[in-house]
Amino acid sequence: MAISGIAAIPALKEMYTQLKTRMDKAVEDFRTNLAAARTGRATVNMLDPVRVPYYGSEMPLNQVATVHSPEAQLLTVQPYDPGIIADIEKAIRSAGLGLNPQNDGKLIRIPVPPLTEERRRDMVKHLHKILEDHRTAIRNVRRDGNEGIKKAMKDKKISEDEEKKALEEVQKLTDAEIRKMEEMSAAKEKELMTV
Repeated sequence: MAISGIAAIPALKEMYTQLKTRMDKAVEDFRTNLAAARTGRATVNMLDPVRVPYYGSEMPLNQVATVHSPEAQLLTVQPYDPGIIADIEKAIRSAGLGLNPQNDGKLIRIPVPPLTEERRRDMVKHLHKILEDHRTAIRNVRRDGNEGIKKAMKDKKISEDEEKKALEEVQKLTDAEIRKMEEMSAAKEKELMTV
């Protein structure tokens, strides 16, 4: 990507870097949320929201066990410490994922039932809510950037032309990041609605 017009203005270079970093983090967080969203297929990312009590603190499941997807409709969880298998099973049940784990003493098998039409529609609604939350996060970053640019103008660090160009560029960056998330969302929605 070519160097940004804002990044070329010394008074705004650091602010632009921060804006870009914050927007990229919002998009990456959205991507992570999408990966964890359940589709009709079993993926190890489905269990990312599961937190297991371990030695007095809540740990992500993937830090206390190995998660595999040996088949399209099955997940397996093998704890590093067999003593916490019941805690893991309980955490998966209470995570609100609609999964019913089965424990054989060494391994937890989690059959992933196919999604019903109603559940698919609920998942799409949830997906839209996540997308809107992340759009709002990016717009908040834009607002902070615009305020920084206007403050730089007020403090006479930049000219009016530079202010105008910088505001336009922040808007272009915002639109591009939101478009990225909308494309990811559309692809995930298509995956969800495909039977």
